Formats: sequence, C-alpha cells, structure tokens
Amino acid sequence: MGRLALAILPVALVSVLGSWATLPNIPTWYAGLAKPPLTPPNGVFGPVWTALYGLMAFAIWRVLSTHPAMPGRGRAVALFYLQLALNGLWSWSFFAAQSPAAGLANILALDVAAGATFAMFRRIDRLASWCLLPYLAWIAFATYLNAEIWLLNG
Repeated sequence: MGRLALAILPVALVSVLGSWATLPNIPTWYAGLAKPPLTPPNGVFGPVWTALYGLMAFAIWRVLSTHPAMPGRGRAVALFYLQLALNGLWSWSFFAAQSPAAGLANILALDVAAGATFAMFRRIDRLASWCLLPYLAWIAFATYLNAEIWLLNG
C-alpha cells in the first residue's frame, strides 16, 4: 500500500466508524444531556472534524514520506496510529456506549497519545507537527466538554 493510502485510508476509516457511533445518538441521547456553556452548535462538529482529519492525513503522509531509517520515524508512525485508534474509540465509548465516564477515560489517553505524536512529529517534520496543533487544541476543548458533560450528568 502506498504512502498516500496509508495516510488517507486509516483516517477516513476512523471518520466513518466514528460517524456510525455518533450520528444516531445526537438527536436522541446526546440531545437530552445537560451541556456546558461553551458547547458549540451540533453543526460545527462535522466541518471541524473534516478539516482536522484532512490535516492529520497530510501530517502522517509527510512523516511517511521521510526516509524509513530516520531516527524516531517508526515510533512516530506507531504513535500516530495509536492516537488515531483512540480517536475512533472515543465515539464508541462516549456516544455508542452512552457513557461520558468511558469517553473521559478514553479522551484523557488520547490527549497523552496525541501530545506524544506531536512531539515525535516535531523531531521528524516540523510542518507535520504544526498540522497537528489545531487537532491538539480541539481535543483539549473536547476533553473540557466531555468532563463537564460527565459532571453535569453524573
């Protein structure tokens, strides 16, 4: 499989699988939850995630395009796919399982893995690391939202 496919296909798969877990629960379970004051309208999430997934795919493509023997490249790629799996798992733990507590545990692990990915990418390709900054900011915000929903609906 080519570098482009290794960048795009896993990210697209996580996006689709996450949507399957999320979308059926928005008008039902999620609509009934108490939410914190900074919660964006539901229509914001789709465009934001589309842009973030695009940046993530570009970032991993850049890292995959570096020489395979570059120190830290293998670990950076592994971390990227680990945090991507945690990203996809969050939709299933929060929405499909209807569990803000499970979502919070998952997103805290995601925060750590995504931060480690950023640090590894920074050593390999600065542009790739910069592409992850909006994602890091968004998942930090999502962590706040998840934690507040858990507290408000405990």
